[in-house]
Amino acid sequence: MGYEPQADFGTPASASEKLVTLTIDGRAVTVPEGTSVMRACSESGGSIPKLCATDNMKSFGSCRLCLVEVDGMRGTPASCTTPVMDGMTVHTQTPRLQKLRKGVMELYISDHPLDCLTCSDNNDCELQDNAAAVGLRDVRYGYTGENHLGLATDTSNPYFDFDPSKCIACSRCVRACDEVQGTFALTIEGRGFGSKVSAGLASDDFLSSECVSCGACVQACPTATLQEKAVIEIGKPERAVVTTCAYCGVGCTFRAEMRGEQLVRMVPWKDGKANRGHSCVKGRFAWGYANHQDRITQPMIRKSVEDPWQVVSWDEAITYAASELTRIKASHGARALGGITSSRCTNEETFLVQKLIRAGFGANNVDTCARVCHSPTGYGLSQTFGTSAGTQDFDSVMDSDVILVIGANPTDGHPVFASRMKRRLRQGAKLIVIDPRRTDLVRSPHIEAQQHLALQPGTNVAVLTAMAHVIVTEGLADEAFIRERCDWDEYQDWARFVSEERNSPETLEAVTRVPAADLRDAARIFATGGNGAIYYGLGVTEHSQGSSTVMAIANLAMVTGNIGRRGVGVNPLRGQNNVQGACDMGSFPHELSGYRHISDVATRQLFEADWGVTLDPEPGLRIPNMLDAAVDGSFRAIYIQGEDILQSDPNTHHVAAGLKAMECVIVQDLFLNETANYAHIFLPGSTFLEKDGTFTNAERRIQPVRKVMEPANGYGDWEITQLLANAMGLNWTYTHPSEVLDEIARLTPTFTGVSWERLDREGSLQWPVNEKFPDGSPIMHVDGFVRGKGKFIVTDYVPTDEKTGPRFPLLLTTGRILSQYNVGAQTRRTENTAWHPEDLLEIHPTDAENRGVKDGDWVKLASRTGETTLRATITDRVAPGVVYTTFHHPATQANVVTTEFSDWATNCPEYKVTAVQILPSNGPTDWQEDYASWSDRSRRIVASITAEAAE
Repeated sequence: MGYEPQADFGTPASASEKLVTLTIDGRAVTVPEGTSVMRACSESGGSIPKLCATDNMKSFGSCRLCLVEVDGMRGTPASCTTPVMDGMTVHTQTPRLQKLRKGVMELYISDHPLDCLTCSDNNDCELQDNAAAVGLRDVRYGYTGENHLGLATDTSNPYFDFDPSKCIACSRCVRACDEVQGTFALTIEGRGFGSKVSAGLASDDFLSSECVSCGACVQACPTATLQEKAVIEIGKPERAVVTTCAYCGVGCTFRAEMRGEQLVRMVPWKDGKANRGHSCVKGRFAWGYANHQDRITQPMIRKSVEDPWQVVSWDEAITYAASELTRIKASHGARALGGITSSRCTNEETFLVQKLIRAGFGANNVDTCARVCHSPTGYGLSQTFGTSAGTQDFDSVMDSDVILVIGANPTDGHPVFASRMKRRLRQGAKLIVIDPRRTDLVRSPHIEAQQHLALQPGTNVAVLTAMAHVIVTEGLADEAFIRERCDWDEYQDWARFVSEERNSPETLEAVTRVPAADLRDAARIFATGGNGAIYYGLGVTEHSQGSSTVMAIANLAMVTGNIGRRGVGVNPLRGQNNVQGACDMGSFPHELSGYRHISDVATRQLFEADWGVTLDPEPGLRIPNMLDAAVDGSFRAIYIQGEDILQSDPNTHHVAAGLKAMECVIVQDLFLNETANYAHIFLPGSTFLEKDGTFTNAERRIQPVRKVMEPANGYGDWEITQLLANAMGLNWTYTHPSEVLDEIARLTPTFTGVSWERLDREGSLQWPVNEKFPDGSPIMHVDGFVRGKGKFIVTDYVPTDEKTGPRFPLLLTTGRILSQYNVGAQTRRTENTAWHPEDLLEIHPTDAENRGVKDGDWVKLASRTGETTLRATITDRVAPGVVYTTFHHPATQANVVTTEFSDWATNCPEYKVTAVQILPSNGPTDWQEDYASWSDRSRRIVASITAEAAE
């Protein structure tokens, strides 16, 4: 598409189903009741000048430029604040209005720089456009009086500038921060002529303020007051492509605005159904990694991990990789090979990787990063509901009356959805937070949780069982829903279990450390407060009882009847952009696409007939099993696309040992990540900006990813996998990812109605999309559960094997921070490091004082498996006895201390409970220094050579 600004109707759309008809400038216009006159005019093809109005915020009526005349109404009302009425007659252009608007515009221009020709907003400025629209040709007041023209520009933010000399005090930025983002970081300071936008205290600039750099203020600004640095440097975009963000599981839709092959800015797309025109600092601004100097764009090989990398041609690299895989398969059998699909790549690319492993390698040794994050979601929800995904769309939260957030930090991990949740909370919905750490949701501007249950890490099941105890024993269960929708006998067994005194809040208080009165209050609020929705994250799944906790959440939703309609449901907040899609595509060793078991004969025959191969009926190895088998000598080669298991997976020492024991490690990625330190073949990958395909977000929404620029490495990731497959004799002939999507639809019942053409036309679809649900499924289990009757499952609390003691008296839990993403490979190569340049350890003041630790000190973090050092930050966000850190920076390698304890059903690691000790330190440990030295040696690159294929 060419460059056309997104349409702005001035005020939000009305949700009313009642229609009214009015006359605007002699034209009959019919719109929903409650629509503003401004929007009615705009929707009918007209245009009323405006400066303070924009359609993603409430009407404000301050600029006085959108005045109209209405027959029978006194004065000249603002069209943005005047609702339509049946039979109303409106005039948008009269001599009187012309004079008034011109006078208002004169006042604005008299205190505005006249540098339009050199301004970065030239030809993209609403003030400039409206000055022309009202016919302003001169300013009677002159430009010599008192003004704001000499004010200095705030350049502190790494992504945008604030030039107060161009500010017209329209308040759009302030309102965007309040209404859209919900941070309330900006305000209008002063009155009258002294009014100005402020980012906080007088000593604050935009970087030091509470601004989270979501970009809502920049998007709202009608002038060049708030402007992206890239626009200032590069110029106005000339074309735009709508695509999907490649960061978290929200799946925001963006316009990638280009000038030639150069990306100028990413602007949230108003029609994006996941983000509704909003964004966060990562998706909006942190795309510079695509052109970072660290990016590898040529294939490389080496015989030993001790050798330097050698640049080779694509033909040489693919031939060498195929020959190594073929050699190992011939010597050690198909089950000595395996691979890991990427949750950052597209559905089509993930599907092809698992197809290559099953059909080309000859075994089912395929896994994905969901193994270490949301695999318990897949297991737990499939057991209770019959599907391995969340039940609601994101819009559903706006109908919730009670929101329970457990083990999730949406404001940091899923900030765009968190903004929508906060909007609902400001409207009056009640909030319960279950988390050992005091997250921002517990208390932030205009929001406070009714209950924050600060449980002991590892006791999720006990807390949820105690809540169920209260609901059942106090007669708060929705018996009608249970009898109609669930297995009554199973419910009675479960109800007897939770009703036992050993599961009461009072008995379990010693285990959970949650006051029984608080827990009882939370249970009553959830059971009686109306529509109750549950949102959870990795603080639920990354435990030894992760699957049990997911099932306990499902039990809680069913016992209260909170399934199958808007405003309710069980909603896993997926961490990566396509982790849902990676699971959907058959990335687990026991399942083909659509969550159908590999042992099912009919399912296997369907794929065998389509692919022309015979598939192994035995489930393959999971990631930890592959590493174990490598150490044992029975697993020899691995193909890893877009994952960094050395930094992301637990017990770094064991991961390194497994990788080092393999004969052939193939890494396909953008950068020489930590895993590539142990690789023999490096295939440079492509960014989301350089490919076509689809992502599936946390709400099961399948969305198109569109190529914005040509891949710097020469190929999309799907093409690289096809090259490798064909070098191994598979003869694939795909010419576009749409053909892969057609194959997915052909073989996957939940995708039957999905096609590239339909997604291109409709924007997105939520699976299942098939004959039963031709338009997709925003809400699941509406008329009944997919499995038939909802299944209540007894979830007995079993303490983790990871125990604190004299040597390791504290519990470590881990998580993410807003400005960084996963292992940081992308965000660390952007200006986001201005907010988070290193991992920090949060420690309670009492624990810090007992150890002689001061804020900013280096401390050693030690566990039974390893130790590392990092700086401490002293805070009461964590309780005494609990410490917290992130895992974004390889210099810290936080997972060197995490253990191999894992979920009983899925092997999801127990990242959230590690017994540790904290001691003062002088700097990096010996291991960190050795690792840094090894990493530097491993990244050596020498000139191109010709690779010798293995014999």
